[in-house]
Amino acid sequence: MEYSTFGRHVAVDTWGVQFDLLNDAEFLKKEMIEAAEACGATVLSVQAKQFSPQGATVLVLLSESHLSIHTYPERGFAALDCYTCGETVDPQVAIDYLVSVLKPEKTYAKKLVRGTGELQVVEPEMKATELVSK
Repeated sequence: MEYSTFGRHVAVDTWGVQFDLLNDAEFLKKEMIEAAEACGATVLSVQAKQFSPQGATVLVLLSESHLSIHTYPERGFAALDCYTCGETVDPQVAIDYLVSVLKPEKTYAKKLVRGTGELQVVEPEMKATELVSK
């Protein structure tokens, strides 16, 4: 069987996020898993690190690639990225989910189209998704 090398990589800088949201690795871990599941990705493992005096990093290893967040609560900043291989899992869905959770004042985003030759950089269409209460 031959697999496609096509992939999409969405990177977003968020600013103006509430300190408490960015300084809670367990909360972020839970939401990152929800984001991965929302886009149809397969979660293989999760690593989360709470830093002292503040900040967190969460990495979700996906069968399709990865989803990550690095936070600087004292600056209201979080760097998000999601890369997925293939056509079936859209990383934008995971990013939109996380942005809807974090509710930043500003977002700056780029999408790379990868695996088709020269990297293509495009402006992603950011959508705030509705959160489903669980």
